[in-house]
Amino acid sequence: MPNARVAQPGAAVTPTDIAKQLYGPIAGNRWVQLIAGVIAMIVISNYQYSFTLFTPGIKQQFPGVPYAQIAAIFSLFILFETWPMPVAGYFVDKFGIRKLMMIGSIGILLGWLLGGTVAKSVFELYIYYGVIAGTGAGIIYISTVANAVKWFPDRRGLAVGLTAAGFGGGAALTILPIASTISSRGWGSTMAIWGVAQGIIAFMMALILRHPPTGWKPAGWDQRAQKVTQAVAQTRVEYTWNRTLKKPEFYLLYIMFLLACTGGLMATGNLSQIAKSLNVADVKVWGMAIVPLTATLTSIANALSRILWGSISDKLGREYTMTLAFGIEGILIFMVTEIAGGPIAFVILFSFIFLFWGEVYSLFSATTGDIFGPKNASVNYGMLYSAKGMASILAGYGAALVAAYFLGSFIVPFYIAGAFCLVSAVLAFFALRPLVRSRIAREVSEVPKAA
Repeated sequence: MPNARVAQPGAAVTPTDIAKQLYGPIAGNRWVQLIAGVIAMIVISNYQYSFTLFTPGIKQQFPGVPYAQIAAIFSLFILFETWPMPVAGYFVDKFGIRKLMMIGSIGILLGWLLGGTVAKSVFELYIYYGVIAGTGAGIIYISTVANAVKWFPDRRGLAVGLTAAGFGGGAALTILPIASTISSRGWGSTMAIWGVAQGIIAFMMALILRHPPTGWKPAGWDQRAQKVTQAVAQTRVEYTWNRTLKKPEFYLLYIMFLLACTGGLMATGNLSQIAKSLNVADVKVWGMAIVPLTATLTSIANALSRILWGSISDKLGREYTMTLAFGIEGILIFMVTEIAGGPIAFVILFSFIFLFWGEVYSLFSATTGDIFGPKNASVNYGMLYSAKGMASILAGYGAALVAAYFLGSFIVPFYIAGAFCLVSAVLAFFALRPLVRSRIAREVSEVPKAA
């Protein structure tokens, strides 16, 4: 990688040179920053997307515990991954990404290590897996996504899509190895071994990550800025967290995030039980057990979704992309109610569901940077991302309770989740787009200033 150019007396220093001069040719390269963030996201993906692989072993070890209480481990993980995010995001913006990333990496290491070695009850798993690992994963998540928002104003949808794809699709690399390790060593040893490995890798990525220097812009940004903002409405005002909370579009985004997020989370946390309710849990497809196979394919689709729809949104616009993706997602979720006893349909349909669901994590993060500015993206997106915590209650514990009421059937929860997606699609087109565009249009004539 070439060294940064040193400015001669009287010559201007390009924005890209500022980053390389401060951080060096490696850490000062925004693509290196993006790759490091993606790797960190990959190692925390298993905390969410591999949970369903541990549930049979946990249920076997604690046979008297109702499944809804075991599903609550997943809900607590999501809650503590999301609800502390505004505070974590504030500290990331204030003290820098490295220190917070180190804390997060220690959290994910300890969460799985303790959960797999010393937990003697489901309640202890609430603490180790839910609280400690959840908080650590949340710190890493908000740090890396906000960093992508800051380094890529020109390709924000693609950059956050790639970053979020690490979280959504990283588990595709490890689900089958984790399932194999569980089979040979048991769920507890597997959790401990993988927890230590993932924590160490995340800590190494923390040593690389930096926020761009104040005033930094990518090379050629001045020439590309107008073209970018024709499709994507971008504010020139940097909104602090308290001013963001005064904007109605924040609460609209929060509701949309909650609605669009529920269906995919329900499938993620309850896939083993959903397979049972659809009478396909014990079937092998293409010579493989159906749940690990489906979890692997959905992880791949999840990753592709974040990259694909994030990139599309850079050209089509965030709101139009949301309307299209969420609308199709709602229809696919409704179709789940018609595939009982069909293992091939189960594998294929759930893969497509995740192809049209994963983009929630790229579209909403990119939109936050667009309409509230990149400077305080960590705390602002952290506040919005807490909607995932609310969705986790509905998708995990709530869906399990409703299913139990209907004798283990997830048909009614899927009807509800499908309707949620369709409502979010309608809100994106008829409410979010006119609200955001009118506000940013009013700002164009004003002198940019910190809000």
